[in-house]
Amino acid sequence: MTNSNASLDAATADSILPQPAPQHASELETIFGADGLLARTIDGYRPRPAQLQMARAVSAALATHDTLIAEAGTGTGKTYAYLVPAMLWGGKTIISTGTKHLQDQLFARDIPTVREALAVPVSVAVLKGRANYLCHYYLERAEHEGRFGSRHEIAQLREIVQFAKLTRSGDKAELASVPENAPIWSQVTSTRDSCLGADCPRYKDCFVMQARKEAQQADLVVVNHHLFFADVMLRDTGIAELLPSANTIVFDEAHQLPETATLFFGQTLSTGQLLELARDTVAEGLVHARDAAQWSALGAALERAARDVRLCFSQDALRVSAAQLGEAHALFEALDKLESALLDLIATLEAHAERAEALGACLRRAIDLHRLLAQWQHAEPPAGEAVASIGKAPANALGKGDESGRGGESGSADEGASVRWVEVFSHAVQLHLTPLSIAPIFAKQRGGAPRAWIFTSATLSVKGNFTHYAAQLGLDAAKSISLPSPFDYEAQSLLYVPRNLPAPSALGFTDAVLEAALPVLEVSGGRAFLLCTTLRAVKRAAERLRDEFDRRGWSYPLLVQGDASRTELLDRFRALGNAVLIGSQSFWEGVDVRGEALSLVIIDKLPFAPPDDPVLAARLDALARKGLSPFAVHQLPQAVITLKQGAGRLIRSESDRGVLMICDARLVEKPYGRRIWQSLPPFKRTRELPTVLSFFEHVEAAGAQ
Repeated sequence: MTNSNASLDAATADSILPQPAPQHASELETIFGADGLLARTIDGYRPRPAQLQMARAVSAALATHDTLIAEAGTGTGKTYAYLVPAMLWGGKTIISTGTKHLQDQLFARDIPTVREALAVPVSVAVLKGRANYLCHYYLERAEHEGRFGSRHEIAQLREIVQFAKLTRSGDKAELASVPENAPIWSQVTSTRDSCLGADCPRYKDCFVMQARKEAQQADLVVVNHHLFFADVMLRDTGIAELLPSANTIVFDEAHQLPETATLFFGQTLSTGQLLELARDTVAEGLVHARDAAQWSALGAALERAARDVRLCFSQDALRVSAAQLGEAHALFEALDKLESALLDLIATLEAHAERAEALGACLRRAIDLHRLLAQWQHAEPPAGEAVASIGKAPANALGKGDESGRGGESGSADEGASVRWVEVFSHAVQLHLTPLSIAPIFAKQRGGAPRAWIFTSATLSVKGNFTHYAAQLGLDAAKSISLPSPFDYEAQSLLYVPRNLPAPSALGFTDAVLEAALPVLEVSGGRAFLLCTTLRAVKRAAERLRDEFDRRGWSYPLLVQGDASRTELLDRFRALGNAVLIGSQSFWEGVDVRGEALSLVIIDKLPFAPPDDPVLAARLDALARKGLSPFAVHQLPQAVITLKQGAGRLIRSESDRGVLMICDARLVEKPYGRRIWQSLPPFKRTRELPTVLSFFEHVEAAGAQ
């Protein structure tokens, strides 16, 4: 397979890509044709050459148990392009999605639609993390010993009790009256640490085990990235049993994989886990061995030590490497005291664990948490490393190298190196040990029995070049295809970069962005996303626009990230029709608003990751030590992929019209700016406000006809 340019036409692609078997190619033509099976089943279906081209490439990868990186522009119909070959020739298939929302959409809508169109007897299962399933054991414990913060939580518990009697799956998403993020769920679900496994008295009724059994028997299993990688490292979610028999693995929204894999291929210990352990140990100790130990005192000591770790920091929202803290920082003494309290708990549990499986489970959790704490405390940086604290990642998490033989940007000089860092939240502290490169780890995980691996998203390349993405995962960048969107961006949209804005680092930059945005918001009639690169900018933009709307008498509803859940904000945005939504990272991707409700997307600045991020700083330093340009090799390609995600919110259908306003002059004034905007869809471009106003006037006139 070859790396192709984003503007590659189908005829050229056909001449250079491996082709599916002739009978498969003919069948795909029939299925995706104007009178084909999909057209007969799906209202409004229209053939798309890029969709057929992607289906051909997927089919070829399935036939040869090969890897395919497929970038498919918005509107290509990539879901059907991989579902059709997978259902027909993929054998046992695992589809991993970027979000639970997409996971549910595939399971409830897309897969049934394609299965009906093809009339194939494909069995399907959905598998989620155990925290999504009601636990009978912990539900019963909550009924008798629950700790509730309000009467509202007690009412929610009653609803969950009734739900448990009626549900077949136990999936909490089915109980719409209790929000998925409601605190009560933590008391009636299990975690990897707290699950009693086969020793649970309700094991035969376990919803998690039932879901795993169904997944074992299904032809097609839908999971999400977090679940997939949690299992790869922890062997916890049931996917470990699925992988040996899987013929095909599809990663949808695959641009998220490097970040998700990095999260799970490292090690993380949270003070929250220690607080939960303390509470659970006290509860189980009082039930099964009340007179054997001072359970309350032991639990209180561990809780106090865990909370003292948080008190070592005067601020939250902090990410810092261990080396930057310095050896004299109070954290390290607090961790020693935490380890002492944890060892006291372990000693008592060892003496009484045989009395009950629940106590044995607490002991195993305590030992695991102590192992993580010890690993973090004793990870030593190599000689000469001053900026980031780099140790060796745990042996069980490391492969022997990039089996593809392609080191890409990462190379092999830092194979096995990891960054030791701390993340501080309002009520918790997390200790992280994160690998500098996940490529060798992921390459090893992909070893074993031959199978097809499909990686697809709308944003994987920089100007059709997949080197950056492939290098992060240890993939072969040559096994890729980039397919253009069917949308007419030049006619449907406009890219506007205002003149005379200050540098993004200047004081008052956000206010200058808003000043430039106000006349555009007026002519667009609201109907806008304002996507910011920081939460501080979100807060400032909300304050300023609220005042401006009041002063000008504008009736545009203002929706701000944090005021409600993302789902609720988006539902309100679609329903209102003239709202302005201000959001940060979570609104840059995975958001689909079609029609006139969204006609303007404003991006405050190019989304370069903050260089003070401890993991990024260590990776950039490693690249520099190899004689590579950290900016050109890592920071710029990553910013391009992120910007493409944000820009992709604007045009979601053939009838959408709108303006993408990027308020960062570096896009047109810096030498690297050309590489960035050439990676975006082919918008018509302008720097003149009158051109923008004229665009909206034409859109309004066309809508009135």
